[in-house]
Amino acid sequence: MKWNKRFNYPPSVRSLVDDQRHYDIYGDKLPSVTTILQATQSEEKKRILSNWKQKVGEKKADFIRDNSAARGTIMHRIIEGYVTGEGHVDLSAMGQESGLMAQTIFKQGLKGCMDEIWGSEITLYYPGLYAGATDLVGIYQGEPAIVDFKQSNRPKKREWITDYFTQLAAYAMAHNYVHGTEIQSGIILMCTPNNYFQRFIIKGKEFQSYMFDWIRRVDEFCNSKLLQGNLEK
Repeated sequence: MKWNKRFNYPPSVRSLVDDQRHYDIYGDKLPSVTTILQATQSEEKKRILSNWKQKVGEKKADFIRDNSAARGTIMHRIIEGYVTGEGHVDLSAMGQESGLMAQTIFKQGLKGCMDEIWGSEITLYYPGLYAGATDLVGIYQGEPAIVDFKQSNRPKKREWITDYFTQLAAYAMAHNYVHGTEIQSGIILMCTPNNYFQRFIIKGKEFQSYMFDWIRRVDEFCNSKLLQGNLEK
């Protein structure tokens, strides 16, 4: 994989504002993409999550969430090591499991597919609106793309991960605005603990539809904040 550091990505500091994740970009605290997505979830998704928590119990649900997050963090760090050539090793039980997942994603999803890398684990922002961190950006199978790595406890159907697609669209819009690119493609590379690999690609009109969905959700988030501010006065 060839590196081409053609863009200067900003430094950032993550912080909490009203218990919501924000990024401090040049002194401006911007809500994260995930914060906006969580705040604007559909009632159906909220209901599905609530039903699942009731089914497995609060304690088990919290354990599964925290365990998945920890596994995902390790997996991301190891993949980053592959990409940068630095190498990262975690010899804990979870680290070895995550390492195999990272290796699967690298071999089946990146090697021979990522033609050019512009940045890894970079901060992207849309001035005055939002910010976030994406796993990889560059040329994927001949097209400029945002690439994100996901761990999953079980295989996913495409219709279950629409928020992931909206997340990709949000990052692409920020990159296009700030850096003058024309990214119209997003890639999700996903692996389960038993090393079942999935690749999801969105582009063209489908990708644009998620851009429109993201604009709608940013508008909804901003309006809710404005309404909350007026009620508190």
